[in-house]
Order: sequence, then structure tokens, then C-alpha cells
Amino acid sequence: MNSSPSYRPIEILLVEDSPSDANLTIREFSRAKIANNLHWVENGEEAMDYLRSQGEFANVLRPDLILLDLNLPGMDGREVLAEVKADADLKRIPVVILTTSTDEEDVLRSYNLNANCYVTKPIDIHQFIHVIQLINEFWLAAVKLPGE
Repeated sequence: MNSSPSYRPIEILLVEDSPSDANLTIREFSRAKIANNLHWVENGEEAMDYLRSQGEFANVLRPDLILLDLNLPGMDGREVLAEVKADADLKRIPVVILTTSTDEEDVLRSYNLNANCYVTKPIDIHQFIHVIQLINEFWLAAVKLPGE
């Protein structure tokens, strides 16, 4: 009988409308020492379909972590966060706000909606990569995620 624990990759949903930011994030997470599957959607409607396994996302695994931009076309990240945290089936998924907004109202509103952390994207590409590496190290290596 094998008593060693079985490990599965960490499932991550990236909700980001900027292809360049998404590509940098995907690249940095692919370099992680912890196995992960990062899935990218570009807007809030797709994010909710993904989270509810609807339409083209009918067979996806529930994410262990959500990286969420606030400034999305259509349904924005604030609305996504509010729906996720109001949904009994989704509310335990940690949500990292990853946005360009430095507006104090966005920070307070995100935490009031139960975001797990708020990270402002630096404009400088090297600083942005460093921030992604820090998120990667903390959320994939240091934190015990629900469902692991």
C-alpha cells in the first residue's frame, strides 16, 4: 500500500484583459517550482462562466486561486469579486486583486468584498516580473490553499 501523498498541480485562473500582462504572468508562473496550471480569460463574463463550468468551460477544474484585474471590459473585476464572494460554492477560493489601480476606494472596496490581497501592478516591466514572482512564491509555496 502506497502511503505517500498524491499531489496535483495548483489550478489558477487569471482574469486579465491585457495580453502583454497576461503573457508575462503566464511566463513567470510557468517558471514556478510548484506545479500549476494557469488558465487565462479576458473578461468578467468569461471568468464567471469558467468558475461556474458553463459553456466552453464545462469541463474545467475549479481554480485554487484567482488572479483578478479590476479594470475589465463589460463586467469588471469588482463585479466578479462581489459575485465570487457572495456565492457559497466559490467564496473560499482566494482572490488576489492584481491591477493598475492605486485608488484608495478600489483598495477599500476590494477588501470590503473579501479580496484576499490587493497588489498594484508596477508600470516597469522588471518590477512587474518581480511582483509576479512574489505572488508566485507566496501563494504557491507558502500558503495552504483550500482543496489542496
